[in-house]
Amino acid sequence: MVHIIGSHNSIFNQFISEIRDEKIQKDPMRFRRNIERMGEIISYEVSKMLTYETREVVTSLGMANVSVLKEQPVIASILRAGLPLHMGVLNYFDRAENAFISAYRKHHNNGTFDIQLEYLASPDLNGKDLILCDPMLATGASLVLTYNALLHRGKPRHTYIITLIASAAGLEYAKRNLPENVSIWCGAVDEELTAKAYIVPGLGDAGDLAYGNKM
Repeated sequence: MVHIIGSHNSIFNQFISEIRDEKIQKDPMRFRRNIERMGEIISYEVSKMLTYETREVVTSLGMANVSVLKEQPVIASILRAGLPLHMGVLNYFDRAENAFISAYRKHHNNGTFDIQLEYLASPDLNGKDLILCDPMLATGASLVLTYNALLHRGKPRHTYIITLIASAAGLEYAKRNLPENVSIWCGAVDEELTAKAYIVPGLGDAGDLAYGNKM
């Protein structure tokens, strides 16, 4: 169910190191581009799991039989931090339909918070492959809530969750609360999750680093 891309040596880990590096993070354009490139790499890995068909292609010299995607997936992202990751996935599945969900933490005076969903736009998901993008998987609560909200738009054949950095606790929560036709494709897993649900060492707030601080 869980695939850790950074567990093997590859250029992917160079991008992991750069999105974590507090000095490199000061360049938001580079931060967004690194996340986009990581989305492209994971998309290539996910593409191996999809359904293909053989198609005849006419060249200038004859005919070639090529294995191509039978159907494009639907790409869904949790706003706003998911946008650079979404673009990386869309670069590879460039004819895919798209879905967007707004989710945020509503904090209370006692230090707790609830996950609030305020916006969802999605095509029909029945029988389709769904790729759900969220760069950080902390507690896993927003991910599970978002997945369940998307089910109101139909039941996907399979859901591929793409995240860059996850906490071990968040992964376990997701595994307990998501069905068998969901797989998680993760860049790296960090062991610590603070009392305020921040991943350590993590990288900070991905949305703020990509698009500026919020009020």
